[in-house]
Amino acid sequence: MPELEVIIGLEVHAQMSTKTKMFCGCDNDAFGKAPNTTVCPICMGHPGTLPAPNAKAIEKAMKASLALKCTINQENHFDRKHYFYPDLPMGFQISQYDFPLSSKGSVTYDIIDSSGKVSDTKTCGITRLHMENDAGKLTHRGSTTLCDYNRAGTPLMEIVTEPDLRSAKEAVAFAQELRRILIAVGSSEADMFKGMMRFDASISLREKGTDTLNPRSEIKNLNSFKALEKALQYEEKRLRGLWDDTGGPLKGDITVGWLDDQEKTKMLREKETADDYRYFPEPDIPPLRFTASDIDALKNNMPALPRELKEKYLKMGVSDAEALMLVDDSYYQKLFEAVLDKTDDVKRARSLVLTQIAGFKKKEEKEYGPVESVERMIELLNSLIDKTNSGAIHKNQEKGILQEMIECDYDVDQAIHVLDIKPPLEDNAINDYVLSAIQANPKAVEDYKSGNEKALAAVIGYVMKESKGQADPAKVNEILRKELS
Repeated sequence: MPELEVIIGLEVHAQMSTKTKMFCGCDNDAFGKAPNTTVCPICMGHPGTLPAPNAKAIEKAMKASLALKCTINQENHFDRKHYFYPDLPMGFQISQYDFPLSSKGSVTYDIIDSSGKVSDTKTCGITRLHMENDAGKLTHRGSTTLCDYNRAGTPLMEIVTEPDLRSAKEAVAFAQELRRILIAVGSSEADMFKGMMRFDASISLREKGTDTLNPRSEIKNLNSFKALEKALQYEEKRLRGLWDDTGGPLKGDITVGWLDDQEKTKMLREKETADDYRYFPEPDIPPLRFTASDIDALKNNMPALPRELKEKYLKMGVSDAEALMLVDDSYYQKLFEAVLDKTDDVKRARSLVLTQIAGFKKKEEKEYGPVESVERMIELLNSLIDKTNSGAIHKNQEKGILQEMIECDYDVDQAIHVLDIKPPLEDNAINDYVLSAIQANPKAVEDYKSGNEKALAAVIGYVMKESKGQADPAKVNEILRKELS
């Protein structure tokens, strides 16, 4: 039995975050709307209507292309792609084929191990990025099928990779990095829950050491990273079993569907080719032409990409997991930057945002619903930091106050009043408590003087207990060491 390797390529469909659809003025946000209410004669394909390309969608697709290191083709055009599904009102899709918007790019991504650290870094080539409009949505109820055309006409980017992925884990890591990039440049919200990002995954096997691309199995319409990983793992196992049975790869390309509830694939059909779709240039839309200055203007206004941001945070001393948390969630990123701007203290920003607020946010969303908006949370953090800087409270009291502010929607003064927090003790009062603690803990003092640093914690704990938390632990530590020296 030869040693086999897995060959995987993805086609990623991402909805562009525009206010209107690709070729008409209908609302592009159909989520939660009543069926067939965000439609018009254009996106419903009525005779005599003419599509007009959405300039903002084209700009967002161009920004995504640059972020993926693709070359934007200065002349490209739309094509008609024919297939006949009930949710495709025109009877064809307006897409791009032989002259796409952009081509030949790449995405560098990290493989993260179970501890949250980067175990490997890889690169996947991008074959092309082209624009198209989405179809509607079918809902099957027994022998009846319902059509909702709200999504018909939604602007999509289709991003096609090279067959450079070698495992389900790599495919998921690549897809996650791609999502970060699209969100970072504002091209797509990529909200998987709302179906704004979907995957078609092609998988085949070949003998290791060869360059042959054997017939592949394409898994259609995967709508989560979990589904992508499980479907590829299942299909790899199935194709290996077929190779054992037949002594070779598939005889031809096939298309399968993923049954999420059963966690297995289902044969749908032999895969279509470009000839089956009868592509020809869209006669109602002239070719798109861009000048070098058009492209340069976009290049000069690109935001920082996720890998650049992650590198910046790592240089500050945060962990791999924390850096990824900041890159993945703009909520934490904005709060972290706000605290950093106010305090110029990375350790403080890590503690307040990545430890305390992250913990409260997880608990609060589970028990009480959404937490404060990012603007309100920045306001709360600023007031809390001002209290600490003024000496009204000390840092060790911040956690309890912040939790009270979040859970009860209090401002900092209300939280301090409810918690009955007294002003921190003056140095001379702390000194009295320290002297008392030294007398009350002779064994801990002796151990510390013998070289056991940890023994000091017992003495500090005694001071904090006796002072009912009013003593600043940092000041207690400082005075205690001075006394014992």
